[in-house]
Amino acid sequence: MNKLLAIAFTLLASTWSLSALSAEMMTKNEFKKVQSQYIEIGNISTSGESDASAAKAELSKKADKLGGDIYILSSGNTNNKIHGTAKVYKKK
Repeated sequence: MNKLLAIAFTLLASTWSLSALSAEMMTKNEFKKVQSQYIEIGNISTSGESDASAAKAELSKKADKLGGDIYILSSGNTNNKIHGTAKVYKKK
């Protein structure tokens, strides 16, 4: 039983720590306050997603692959499917 609890705790802790490291979406107004702390490292996009949460997850995943800490949504479109683009930034 103790081993099972230890395994469950380890899995939960690793899931939490991985999500803590993923790139976060920031609004343009929030970014203006901290802009001097970041450098732009690229652009990302997503298309064909069925809902906003799926599009946000896809953008976050792509920002992570670029090594970004945050991303700022620069455009979005919802013609039947969600399409979005964002700029990715990394802390200096």
